[in-house]
Amino acid sequence: MSSIVFENLTKYFQSSLALDRLNLEVKSGELITLLGPSGCGKTTTLRMLAGFITPDEGKIIVDDRIISAPKNSLPPEKRNMSMIFQSYAIWPHLTVFENVAFGLRLRKVGKKELSDRVAQALALVHLEKLAHRYPSELSGGQQQRVSLARAVVVEPQILLLDEPLSNLDASLREAMRNEILTLHKRLKLTTVYVTHDRIEALALADRVVVMKAGKIQQVGTPEEIYEHPNTEFVASFIGRCNLLSGKLISRNSVEVNGMLFRVADIAKEIGVGDGVVLCIRPHAVIMNSAHYLMDGETANSLGARVEHCEYLGEFREYTLKLDKSNLSLCAIAPPHIRHQPNSLVDISIPIASCRVLPAEVKSAKSPYVMQKV
Repeated sequence: MSSIVFENLTKYFQSSLALDRLNLEVKSGELITLLGPSGCGKTTTLRMLAGFITPDEGKIIVDDRIISAPKNSLPPEKRNMSMIFQSYAIWPHLTVFENVAFGLRLRKVGKKELSDRVAQALALVHLEKLAHRYPSELSGGQQQRVSLARAVVVEPQILLLDEPLSNLDASLREAMRNEILTLHKRLKLTTVYVTHDRIEALALADRVVVMKAGKIQQVGTPEEIYEHPNTEFVASFIGRCNLLSGKLISRNSVEVNGMLFRVADIAKEIGVGDGVVLCIRPHAVIMNSAHYLMDGETANSLGARVEHCEYLGEFREYTLKLDKSNLSLCAIAPPHIRHQPNSLVDISIPIASCRVLPAEVKSAKSPYVMQKV
């Protein structure tokens, strides 16, 4: 296991700034996810850590040793890291056994040790019975397991994953998430996982690193990122939310279109009188509230009219128009909660679920163009 430090890491591609003075520490044995939209710099960060790209400024330090710097970068093969790609990147003409053994043969590992280590790696990913099959005879999930076995069999210090599940269907993605998490818990490898899928990030990570335009927006546990986002961007990217523009009237109230919302969760940098954004997750909008509020829970009680309802199996999703305003809210309710369009409903929003964020300055033109490399 190894610790990683990214210090003022900066990268340009021609005139485009891809990574802007990134600073981050990864603890030994930790699994972090780099999460963000295309072009945010997450893949560039991973490839720089792997040694495929050299930084223009800053450095990467692993266990107090500089491995990447503008004029002094260690070659990828000397970093003792394994990388798993989106495309699996396994050899089609080699069997499962030979694919997994490939890295060990390059290291000139003896025949008996090689056989034992490959068998152990295949057992870790439950492929020991498929050792003599070729990739064309495997499913997508099985091919990704081959990639995992090949990555861990060489006993790396650090494991890197670049959107490894994006080519799988929904059910396979869930199964492979569980495989990766189980493998991480058993091997305790320091792991950096790149994804644009918030579900993957929340399900896998010890900490989530949310990125935008080459910069880190927020770092925290999945619960911290979801429940207490620092910005409007983080709030909307990490999960669905109602974002209402308003003004902070006092330390416990926000005015939105003439309506007052009582609040309790306010970002530290916001002052009374500032323009703000009120963030309310759809699941926090409680319909038939008398039956679902916890004892002693205080809430904003509102009237609304149902504009639209969709039945989605595990839940119903409602669009609600608030009384005496032009505000609409999205609400998620259990499937047995049924309200017809145009019906009037009472709703409650717990005060603790009203997160107050600083209003973001909207820019029509970005000062630089971001790209994914």
